[in-house]
Amino acid sequence: MLESFNEETSAKEEVKRADHLIYVTLKYTRTADVIHNTIKRLASAFEMCFEKILEDYKRQKKIKEVPRTGYEKALLLETLMKNDKKMMDYISFYLMLREIRRSEYIGKEEYRKHVTLISKDFRIKTDFLKELFETTKRFVAYCDEKYKND
Repeated sequence: MLESFNEETSAKEEVKRADHLIYVTLKYTRTADVIHNTIKRLASAFEMCFEKILEDYKRQKKIKEVPRTGYEKALLLETLMKNDKKMMDYISFYLMLREIRRSEYIGKEEYRKHVTLISKDFRIKTDFLKELFETTKRFVAYCDEKYKND
């Protein structure tokens, strides 16, 4: 089915970059922009995995073409994988990341220990950002495991 994700895989590279943003850059910079950039990286990793899965569906001739935007890819995957509860949860998670990424935000307590990104619907502190990161890592591993030997 889908080739195994290897070390050069873009999704894994995005996760590595997000890891560096959280555990190195944010540690010393402590700004809402770093939190926002990390969320962009996490959403990008999801989009890259969605691309790989949909390319596999295209090779199997189950779809004619892969949509261009991450949102369209997520909607198509919702239709194709509606019986896969785990994937549906990950798609919902991606849509939340996308909403955070696209919303206007401000920083609170920047350059301090409790830096927070505040948008209309979300307040993202470092601990919550780490949870988002761990969920994204699990998704990339889930895709790797699910599609490497099929």
